[in-house]
Amino acid sequence: MAQTEKKAGLLRRTSSSKKPLKEKVVLMYDEIFAKEDPTKHNPRFWDELFLMKVNLEYLEGKLESLDGDEVMKIKDNINSLFHHCVQALGEEHQIKVVNALQTLCALFRGVHQKNKSATGFDIINMLMGFDKAELRMKELMESLDSLLCGDGSESLKSLCLKLLLCLVTVTDNISQNTILEYVMINSIFEAILQILSDVSSRAQHGYDAVVLLALLVNYRKYESVNPYIVKLSIVDDEPTLDGMGMVIHHALTEYNRQYKDKEEENQGGFFSTLSSMVGSMFIADADEKLSVQTNEAILLALYEAVHLNRNFITVLAQSHPEIDMATTPATPVPASPTTPLGTTPPSLDMMNNPELPLDPNLQTSNLLITFLKYSSIVMQDTKDEHRLNSARLCLIILTCIAEDQYADAFLHDDNMNFRVNLHRMPMRHRKKAADKSIPSRPLVCAVLDLMVEFIITHMMKEFPMDLYVRCVQIIHKLICYQKKCRIRMHYTWRELWSALINLLKFLLSNETILLAKHNIFQLALQVVNLFNMFITYGDTFLPTPSSYDELYYEIIRMHQVFENLYCMGKKSSLKLSK
Repeated sequence: MAQTEKKAGLLRRTSSSKKPLKEKVVLMYDEIFAKEDPTKHNPRFWDELFLMKVNLEYLEGKLESLDGDEVMKIKDNINSLFHHCVQALGEEHQIKVVNALQTLCALFRGVHQKNKSATGFDIINMLMGFDKAELRMKELMESLDSLLCGDGSESLKSLCLKLLLCLVTVTDNISQNTILEYVMINSIFEAILQILSDVSSRAQHGYDAVVLLALLVNYRKYESVNPYIVKLSIVDDEPTLDGMGMVIHHALTEYNRQYKDKEEENQGGFFSTLSSMVGSMFIADADEKLSVQTNEAILLALYEAVHLNRNFITVLAQSHPEIDMATTPATPVPASPTTPLGTTPPSLDMMNNPELPLDPNLQTSNLLITFLKYSSIVMQDTKDEHRLNSARLCLIILTCIAEDQYADAFLHDDNMNFRVNLHRMPMRHRKKAADKSIPSRPLVCAVLDLMVEFIITHMMKEFPMDLYVRCVQIIHKLICYQKKCRIRMHYTWRELWSALINLLKFLLSNETILLAKHNIFQLALQVVNLFNMFITYGDTFLPTPSSYDELYYEIIRMHQVFENLYCMGKKSSLKLSK
């Protein structure tokens, strides 16, 4: 009885008594995995191979099925395949170039997947031969550079970036990927910048280019001189920096839009509301967590840009009309051999359109506002380690921003007011604020709102100590700037004071549990220092004398908290002195 063969490389239904037919490309792969030289019986073997459509599944599966010793037995053939792949990248025939790029992807992934315990030098030897590795990688990087900077098809450039992303992400720890030493020597930094500075290329490949740059910057960044770090830190070309900012902005905007759509979907309808009400009677955590996959790759890119390049700070403040992302599909590209990091780049069609609608009632936005909204979503749920790390990265980026003098200047600029609709964690004791009720204020108010929101919503058993420390540090840096420049912010300081006092109450109430895991005195000292700043220098930055009255009222009203904190510190110091 005929049966359908599902194995990769088989062509058609066959009877169980007959040998299944295989694609010609699969037969040629089998010749490569034999010990003999495949050109022995067919001198045109390599020319014919790259004219055939790559069977990625079969090739990768075959490589993954071999261990290190088995690969070494056919090392000459693998090295020859790598060499001819690199040579094919210089061919005028685009089919050969595409097939060579995909084959290289399969080689990098397949060899690494099975030999994770092998050293970087062993991997290099298996792939291209250690004695010729420098030459092969130089040829490869030069070919990729010319393809990315040339006038070739967009799909070909997309495959080049996918190959580079595949090469960069084959190991769990990027700094253990020894092949990247050759990528450091043969830099493609200028090619990446060219993509970001050109409107058309940015729309097609901007996301992959930004993620690739962020990853390359992190290769052994603390162990040796990374040329990508040096070059990124001195970029001052405005179109390039704007292009990078636009790619990051659109990726974060797309995430915010997806979250908002999911939130509205969960809240819509009478029956949804009724079931939520009934469920909350029986279940403590009735609110279903809205899970949209976070995008750490783009966050990492934003961090590196803000941290390394002072010129990028100006990009954060560039205003433009706030327009919802178009839902039209992006220009299709050929099937990619890899999807690095499991994230899908957003549609960047908006970047192609230089004409934006000029409506005086239209709310303006910028990269910083979009990032604050993104952070307010990510910081809602830090119980999951993945989201905890994402929230940590958001706070690190905010710390970099708060430390920059230029960033502080536009955060506090009274002539740059924005209505920032931060997402707030659903809580039964408070109503959700209507979007229209949010006033237009300087951006520093939104940053402080975000910090206050984090403080009051994360006092829990699994206490995120390091996030709280960073959060209070950000508040401290902003207040230091206000004191230094004598900026009187019209902000509801009472909410901040109340949040900080409640944090101290939480530390006191859970002293035994928290002391076993954390040094809570460090955090408590930071909070007390903040209050000391308000008391000592408040006349330089609090808006009115009545604000001082409110401050003293709160401190006197909650004096027991400060007295208990003093007792806790005294008790701890006595224990240490014994």
